[in-house]
Amino acid sequence: MTMPKAHPELNRYVLPIPERVPPHDTPMNAKEAQRPEPKAFLRPPAGAPNVLIVLIDDMGFGASSAFGGPCLMPNAERVAKEGIRFTRFHTTALCSPSRQAMLCGRNHHTVNMGGITEVATAMPGNTGLRPDTCATIAQILKYNGYNTGAFGKMHQTPTWETSPSGPFDHWPIGDGFEKFYGFLGGDTNQYAPPLIDGVTPIEQPKSIEDGYHLSEDLVDQVINWTGSLQTFTPDKPWFAYLSFGATHAPHHVPKEWIDQYKGKFDHGYVRQREITFEKQKELGVVPQDAELTAPTEWLPEWDELTDDDRKVSCRLAETYAAFATHTDHQVGRLLDTLERRGVLDDTLVIYILGDNGSSAEAGPYGTFNEMAFQNSIGMTTADILPRLDEIGGPNAFNHMPSGWAHAMNTPYQWSKIVASHWGGTRVGMTMRWPERIKAKGEMRHQFHHLIDIAPTILELAGVPEPDFVNGIQQKPLEGTSMAYLFDEPEAADRRTTQYFEIGCNRGIYHEGWTAMTMHRLPWPDEREKVGEIEDDTWELYGPDDWTQAHNIAAENPEMLRKLQDRFLIEASKYNVLPLDPRQRERFDARVAGRPDLLNGRTSMTFLPGMTRMNENTVPNIKNTNFTVTAEVELGAEPANGAIIAQGGKFGGWCLYVKDGVLAYAHNWVGLETFTVRADEAIGEGKHEILLEFVYDGGGAGKGGEVTLKADGKAIGKGRVEKTVPAVFSFDDFMDIGQDAGEPVVEDYGPTGGTFSGTIETVTIDITGESHHDHDLLLKAKHAKQ
Repeated sequence: MTMPKAHPELNRYVLPIPERVPPHDTPMNAKEAQRPEPKAFLRPPAGAPNVLIVLIDDMGFGASSAFGGPCLMPNAERVAKEGIRFTRFHTTALCSPSRQAMLCGRNHHTVNMGGITEVATAMPGNTGLRPDTCATIAQILKYNGYNTGAFGKMHQTPTWETSPSGPFDHWPIGDGFEKFYGFLGGDTNQYAPPLIDGVTPIEQPKSIEDGYHLSEDLVDQVINWTGSLQTFTPDKPWFAYLSFGATHAPHHVPKEWIDQYKGKFDHGYVRQREITFEKQKELGVVPQDAELTAPTEWLPEWDELTDDDRKVSCRLAETYAAFATHTDHQVGRLLDTLERRGVLDDTLVIYILGDNGSSAEAGPYGTFNEMAFQNSIGMTTADILPRLDEIGGPNAFNHMPSGWAHAMNTPYQWSKIVASHWGGTRVGMTMRWPERIKAKGEMRHQFHHLIDIAPTILELAGVPEPDFVNGIQQKPLEGTSMAYLFDEPEAADRRTTQYFEIGCNRGIYHEGWTAMTMHRLPWPDEREKVGEIEDDTWELYGPDDWTQAHNIAAENPEMLRKLQDRFLIEASKYNVLPLDPRQRERFDARVAGRPDLLNGRTSMTFLPGMTRMNENTVPNIKNTNFTVTAEVELGAEPANGAIIAQGGKFGGWCLYVKDGVLAYAHNWVGLETFTVRADEAIGEGKHEILLEFVYDGGGAGKGGEVTLKADGKAIGKGRVEKTVPAVFSFDDFMDIGQDAGEPVVEDYGPTGGTFSGTIETVTIDITGESHHDHDLLLKAKHAKQ
């Protein structure tokens, strides 16, 4: 049997491609009918390659060995040697915006992703909702006959749409990916991730004890998926988007990988910048006349640190580097597999070494728990040193000091979040496809941006930019294909203007010049005094200043004014305005003005078995009075396990029973756990259990008084001195009758967190009244009527 061939004449400007049925004769009896040709399989134009995008998280230009850095990444080097290295490739300086911009081929504010999804607002450019007028590259390729799959971090789904109610239009499967295996949040525990297959939460395929690691799992999934496709439809190309959680914090990597870097960073981050810069000149990824930018005055000099500071700092840097090498090794497994199958040379490989620069968010001393930073809680060497040997393992959520992030962004200033300087936006990128990219080991120094990836793929696949997708007219792509420079190393730049803005840190590139202003630091610092955005100081750098080493704003006020005006023009064009200087406040949907799944409700009743509920889909019990009411039934044996748990070992709370005794625990960012226990056990039978929390007030993160009740009787009282102010976890959610993921406490008893009794309902109320008392008030009101 011969397979039907792809149709040669198709209108690919309207997607899905309309089916045209030619006129034909229709006799009454099928025996008399002329058999029509079988319907042609939909395929892209002949010669279209497989497409593999590998995206590394939080990796600066000076991190990978492919661009002169200390993190050994031989497979990134391999792609570079077999293809092209791009030395002026840029991101938005933050994860969600970079990813949405890349997938859509349009600027991040055009696709409403001005910040991460957790801080979306009601303002255009920041709503977190991709417009239907901006189809993704996955949608376009799928409708042109590609198989499409996404694996790993997908931080583009609006947080209020992540519940089982959806909608699922902005999940990966709604963004054009037929296969999705990964997680939806900004970061995740590499040993215990909240995995989703399609739209279904699943358990990881093996345990931590059996050696599970997410990066390895993701590559296994891509290998299996592409293998199946090759078996069933060898003539049909695929698009695989492999987006690692690495090297975003937490920096989780097996100890044997960390040991390979022992002592490699003892010279400190100032010297590391010099070493990297020398190597970068050797490789040619920066010009010979480029200058190394000065260390920032906001960070301590290496020699100013104590011996303990340096010991902790080096271990955190060693772990980051090991994480990078481990991740690259997984990429190598995939490339080797594709090569053995004979399809690697039929595949366009785009290896992007960072969705932004390396992250300096942990501050000058690093952190044992990245969630502490997310709550503006700094950690010191004294907090980390006693747990040095746990760094990189499942009991840590570690992140390296800002000085090392600065070194990983060599030779540039600043880091992730700082959209105004190349340290936040410029990353390494390599690309290979022997069919079209004949260059081997060459450099390309033209200025490009993530929004140029989608147009490049479309040109190489022979697929046009569509006019309509799903009946909706599309906004033109704002990116420019990079294919023009494959055969012309000295071709003139086709991207001559690009704006940057994240959190009011903003800049503009125009015809070689750059102007920028930094509104606030990328890490917490008590010395920082943040003013009004109108008062921010602008800097100016000339076309001959590759690294932005010399601010010439004072000498060139007219040029600075011209570029400031250009920024406003671009900002007006792409929905950047109004600028929003708010920071932690935007985590609260009520302040930010984004959609709220609760829609004004102050209470929610949960059923047993409900699990992995995102913080943005349940009542927010932070910084307020709240009650939890549970209707339970206990057996003859003393009960154990969680009735309700939110968050995990790095921040969260739970109401649980241990040996029949009710308890409430508040885990304050993994540093302290405050526990209030009942004075007596709860016996067999049905009970109404009540937790009342009365918040102190006076700001965020304060303490409160706790009362535990059973059947209306107070059975325990106590105090919580500090509470998590902003976010419990990006990857460990709320569970009923269990504590999935990493547990809030280790005190659950023999059931390991699973509640041994029976739960009927659990109700959270943030009105300040208990659910039980609220019902009594309603009954009294009806009685009076």
